Amino acid sequence: MTSIQEVFVVTSSGTGHLFPCIELCKHLCFRNYKPTLVHPSSTSAALDHHHHLIDTIEITAPIRGSPTPIQQLGLELEAHLSGRSNGPNAAHPICAIIDFQMGWTKHIFWKFKIPVISFFTFGACAAAMEWGAWRSNANENKLIPGQIHTIPGLPEVTHITYQDLTRHHNQPTRTSTGGGPPKPVDQPPWVPLIEGSIALMFNTCDDLEHPFINHLANQVGIPVWGVGPLLPDQYWASIKYNTLIHDLQIRNPKHLSNQSEDKVKQWLDSKNPGSVLYVAFGSELSPTKEEYIQLASTLEEIGYPFIWVIQNRVNSTENEGFFGLEDKIGERELIIQGWAPQLLILSHPSIGGFLSHCGWNSTVEAIGLGVPILAWPIRGDQIYNAKLVVNYLKIGYLALPSGSPEMVKRDLLNGIRKFMSEEEVRKRARILRTKFERGFPATSKGALDDAFKDFVNKNQI
Repeated sequence: MTSIQEVFVVTSSGTGHLFPCIELCKHLCFRNYKPTLVHPSSTSAALDHHHHLIDTIEITAPIRGSPTPIQQLGLELEAHLSGRSNGPNAAHPICAIIDFQMGWTKHIFWKFKIPVISFFTFGACAAAMEWGAWRSNANENKLIPGQIHTIPGLPEVTHITYQDLTRHHNQPTRTSTGGGPPKPVDQPPWVPLIEGSIALMFNTCDDLEHPFINHLANQVGIPVWGVGPLLPDQYWASIKYNTLIHDLQIRNPKHLSNQSEDKVKQWLDSKNPGSVLYVAFGSELSPTKEEYIQLASTLEEIGYPFIWVIQNRVNSTENEGFFGLEDKIGERELIIQGWAPQLLILSHPSIGGFLSHCGWNSTVEAIGLGVPILAWPIRGDQIYNAKLVVNYLKIGYLALPSGSPEMVKRDLLNGIRKFMSEEEVRKRARILRTKFERGFPATSKGALDDAFKDFVNKNQI
């Protein structure tokens, strides 16, 4: 009797990592593999809707900034693997798919002769640009303002600018730890974490990032597969049937919010098609206090209705810059503090555009639903995701093109008015949406099939 083939999927903390890994596990189930999700204990609450679908191994999650040694966590995972059954009906592990941020776990799987595939929850354009900037030794000493640095082998429109190279110098303090992206001349931090992998997987597809996937494969010398976007079934059904997505049927947020999903829907239902600007910066980063004040002033001045999501982490002293809008604007605005039903919002016909930090999950959610993006990247891969959206896919604009702190409001006013009134960018976004009307991309299905039929089974250690 053939043993069950088991695949470990190791996720990092944070919903931006957890949710794609859960969807990946579901795709493995459909292919008759036995996925086991290895996850930090901090993600346990978010698994409520999904734990019955997959087996899980929980390892203690270190508190940010704590001295918890990685070696201790490694022993914890190793104990789980050592204690697994070796009987005749036991599952046979064929590989571990590891979120690159959890790359330290690869040594544990290697002890059990389990090969490793590194998984990127962000896009291939960002990884290819980080790799290319490093290998081509892009640095600010080679450029002056207005010049660009093209990366050999990548589309010329996804170039490095002087502003990209100097962003780490003048990046103001954000409401989250850390500043700008690493210097492009530096080795990307994920490079040592993927060493020894038999392949790379990305949460993307050929329809969005074909040249970047191919470029990475040529550069790293191992297969690179786009296996996404890894989004729930309801998302794909929404694209196909033009239906709304109800977030609470998919995800249990476990976060407080001042607005219910029903209230958000009612407010959107009262607005004209394509008239609403959605403003959100994700769950980990925010603009500075000064930028928030400029944004609030801009939203007061523009004539478009808007939804503005403000995370609970933003402190009360910063709230003074925007909560006054409720009295000044009234029904033209809906301010959501805390968790927001983003898939419901993006799938609603009233939404005309998305002012976004260009985190990868938010970016692909908007792209598939045909929503153009006004990009306000803050750090890391967001810088390169914005280039993909604005320069390569051409379905948006850069919110702050000048990069000048003194011109934030001017840039925002000009950008929002152009963005919300120009039909061409909406048309391109709608055309790109049609590529996903048949559901999960065929190229990504093929990549998953190829990974396990033609490659992993041949590379078992």
